[in-house]
Amino acid sequence: MIEVIPAIDVIGGKCVRLTKGDYSQKTEYGDPVEMAKRFQDYGLRRLHLVDLDGARSGRVINYNIIEKIAAKTSLIIDVGGGIKTDEDLHIVFESGAVMVTGGSIAVKHPDIFEQWLKTYGNEKIILGSDFKDGRIAVSGWEEETSEELITFLKKWTVRGVSKTICTDVQKDGLLEGTSEEVYKEIRKAFPELYLVASGGVSSIDDIVSLESAGIPAVIIGKSIYEGNISLKDLEQFIV
Repeated sequence: MIEVIPAIDVIGGKCVRLTKGDYSQKTEYGDPVEMAKRFQDYGLRRLHLVDLDGARSGRVINYNIIEKIAAKTSLIIDVGGGIKTDEDLHIVFESGAVMVTGGSIAVKHPDIFEQWLKTYGNEKIILGSDFKDGRIAVSGWEEETSEELITFLKKWTVRGVSKTICTDVQKDGLLEGTSEEVYKEIRKAFPELYLVASGGVSSIDDIVSLESAGIPAVIIGKSIYEGNISLKDLEQFIV
């Protein structure tokens, strides 16, 4: 059974979605805490929360939102965005996150990210491997690197990473389908890796297709907010 993980992206304390990571293409969807409570009401257990203000500024900004969601729900929260230092990491964990996703830090300061893996373990530290045209993108997706996705994953699985959230920036927010072929390639190369597919989910059919391809987990965001997928629809994936 594929694990379905709803996403909440936060800017200015509001639940938002961007299109292809473009901050100028932002749609607001209200209170993130109320949205998280709705997810829990329908039986969902996980939450992927992205501090987009933090991703852009390079430090954790919306930790108060994490605190509120952790206080008012029992969702297992993983947080990404702007986590660059040990202090940021402590803030996020103390605010109620169970797991942390690091992408930019793994590219720009790999020694720090590797130390986090050793200190907290690979169940708590998730690799963010967001990509654009097959290459890793960082800093809120505003900066592209020359590092190829598969090479990046190989480097970090060797160092102990067991979970990765892999987002196709070009697909994100478009509701036009996922990069399933890329995820299949990753699964073939790294069968032990807990791969979380992200970006482009437009319907239940996309989730079913990823499940059939053996992808362990999927993040969904805009497809819920725009009504393409109802929370009731997701009950079939909850065990």
